Amino acid sequence: MNAEIIAIGSELLTPFRQDTNSLFLTAELNKLGVDVDYKTVVGDDRNRLTSIARIALDRADVVIFMGGLGPTEDDLTREAVAAALHLQLKRDPDIVASLYARFAARKIKMPDNNLKQADVIMGATALPNQKGSAPGQYLEGTIDGRERIVILLPGPPVELKPMFKDEVLPRLQRKLPPAFIATRELRVALMPESECDARVAPIYKEHKDVETTILAPVGEVQLHLKARGKSQEEAQEKVDALAEELEDELGENVFSSRGESLEQIVGYFLDMRGSTVAVAESCTGGLLGQRLSSVSGSSRYFLGGAIVYSNELKRSLADVPPLLLKEHGAVSREVAIALAEGIRKKCKSTFGVAVTGIAGPTGGTPEKPIGLVYHAIADGKKTEVVKRNFPSERDRVRWWASQQALDMIRRKLM
Repeated sequence: MNAEIIAIGSELLTPFRQDTNSLFLTAELNKLGVDVDYKTVVGDDRNRLTSIARIALDRADVVIFMGGLGPTEDDLTREAVAAALHLQLKRDPDIVASLYARFAARKIKMPDNNLKQADVIMGATALPNQKGSAPGQYLEGTIDGRERIVILLPGPPVELKPMFKDEVLPRLQRKLPPAFIATRELRVALMPESECDARVAPIYKEHKDVETTILAPVGEVQLHLKARGKSQEEAQEKVDALAEELEDELGENVFSSRGESLEQIVGYFLDMRGSTVAVAESCTGGLLGQRLSSVSGSSRYFLGGAIVYSNELKRSLADVPPLLLKEHGAVSREVAIALAEGIRKKCKSTFGVAVTGIAGPTGGTPEKPIGLVYHAIADGKKTEVVKRNFPSERDRVRWWASQQALDMIRRKLM
């Protein structure tokens, strides 16, 4: 079966709001064996929404509408979907009563326009909303000779997600045939997407029964594998066999074979080795520390560190000699070494990690261009330095730099 997800709201057609609900719904539908073939965003216009609904109903088995179930004039999903289905709306007295009770509990008089939230498409089942006032709706039946499932969900994620899991998912599980799908996700650090694909394409092309998707977020390449089988074991065997071949080809470049983030893997290694780490950050401005501390239980291995943006703080917080700064500049191999060694001694950690560079968009010179970053890791015996140039915009340079630093820790611990 296939699905279409329709996000409703004029705000989603501006640069200021982004649809994230569809990512959650896609993952949940894929688990059920339903492929999402289309995603549509439409503004708060009844004619356009009705037209999009008709198109979706013509090409998808499952159509999910998100948003437009509120009480205001621009909440038009119920009316538009009913029109596309050639069905009437009926006001549900139980929903009316629950709306009045909701407002009464808050000692607020309910405006009359809230009553439209009780309008239910003929034949649909109202879905209770435990987090808000807008009920969802679920309708299944034959439309133009084909079985269809139509679902209306509220837009706020805090309402949509529990409603889908509690009300929609059990209905879909009862309705849809069982699907046996297995997935794996391999993550590769700091390798260009083209280089990675050149190495692995000859391998995954031979596994025609496994769907391989390559994504390239900043600082890593992700290999998403998906297979279907007559049983869960058969599907799992397919993806595991391909994953093993890909890992053999890419070797230590693969930092995760189950979709974990680099900071999770680094934390796992540090914890397993009983090691600790402290950081001294300049151009990353605390991003490295934020990523390390984002993992639950990180207090066992991440001691902390310092954001040493100014030369004065490089001297006072990480004991970088003033003469070193004067002779080589803050962005240099020598200062990166001093930062890593200094913060390790200050914090009494197993490892000290330092990042210093020029994130831009200003501050670059011909000798030290924007994107130049030095990374260092010290363990008390040896200090390793990696010089990289990330020619990109500021946020990407900072993320690349934190990714490089984390990968240095990972490789040190392997």
